[in-house]
Amino acid sequence: MANRTATAPPAEQPSGGGLVDHHCHGVARGPLTASRFTAYLTESDAPAADGTTFFDSQLGFAVRRWCPPLLGLPAHCAPADYLARRAALGADEVNRRLLGATGITDYVVDTGLADDLTTHHELARAGGGRAHEIVRLETLAEHTADKSGSGREFLDGLQEAVHAAARSAVGFKSVAAYRHGLDFDPAPPGPGELRAATDGWLAGREPGGRLHDPVLLRHLLWTAAGTGLPLQIHTGFGDPDLRLHRSDPALLTDFIKAVRPTGCPLVLLHAYPYHRNAAYLAGVFPHVYADVGLTLSHTGARATAVLAEVLELAPFGKVMFSTDAYGLPELYVAGTRLFTRALGQLTQAWVDDGAWPAAEVPRIAGLIGSETARRLYRLPAWTPGCVRLREAA
Repeated sequence: MANRTATAPPAEQPSGGGLVDHHCHGVARGPLTASRFTAYLTESDAPAADGTTFFDSQLGFAVRRWCPPLLGLPAHCAPADYLARRAALGADEVNRRLLGATGITDYVVDTGLADDLTTHHELARAGGGRAHEIVRLETLAEHTADKSGSGREFLDGLQEAVHAAARSAVGFKSVAAYRHGLDFDPAPPGPGELRAATDGWLAGREPGGRLHDPVLLRHLLWTAAGTGLPLQIHTGFGDPDLRLHRSDPALLTDFIKAVRPTGCPLVLLHAYPYHRNAAYLAGVFPHVYADVGLTLSHTGARATAVLAEVLELAPFGKVMFSTDAYGLPELYVAGTRLFTRALGQLTQAWVDDGAWPAAEVPRIAGLIGSETARRLYRLPAWTPGCVRLREAA
């Protein structure tokens, strides 16, 4: 039998000086009603069915396990008691306590959502970390269209907007999976095709109208790829706007091959239930990375099993932590706790079995938790001691 060698859980290991949340969103600034709070616990766009609550989910149970102790309540307290305590403390104090307990040093924030949430700078200040911006391509295109009087003006303005964003942002994101699906033509559109698509979209578009045209979505992807910055692509589950079978990252295979000469790193976000496909793609293509954000939060008590499936094929230096937290600071807490515990349980079991050397665990935990993201997004090193990872409550 293999010798048992104790290893500290990743949450207690410095390895890079904390966690980098490489894909996340702002949180609510003000008080939340019970219905608004629970709406953030689901990908559904509708209220819970009669007689049910979104608290009764893996994510809901994870929030009740890890967040109440940070607000002075027992773990698993009743939702009504938790929401009452939350309201009494106020949003600013709740945000400070919860974000400050995560050990996240760097927030890489998708700023493309229009909801009244904290900015990336406000979020980082509340959490005691640093802010970095990810620019959502479709939002950028829609804002450019609102200011354009012609197709030519739109295309020129879009090119300029992407390259201007690249001077300050650390990467881009696409939600083509929502707007069309990932089964698009992988080649960059030709000039005539692009002009026709642009004129057709602008002719029928109301101000603020969303971009769904597959030709323009491809153009956005290729334009962003030309900057060389990392390009995050939503894959897998999400809200009902997408068709799940058209968000399988395997559908991107030909695009992945085609874009490789640009040097653009591709980050496959979320991926569930196709996380094994994302892991495979990260394993066979050097410029592809797999993300475990959102998936671990929503699978909750099953997070360890899901993370194990990601680590079956993906090289360990090609997997990155994120929370994809949105609206609630509680989602940052749940995401970090579930990740660190899942990785700790897996690595301990593999060390106990003799499959992994105990001495390598801190290095691999550091790669997944922060170091790969620091390298990929070119983030400056974190000064040790600024934010320390805290043990789970």
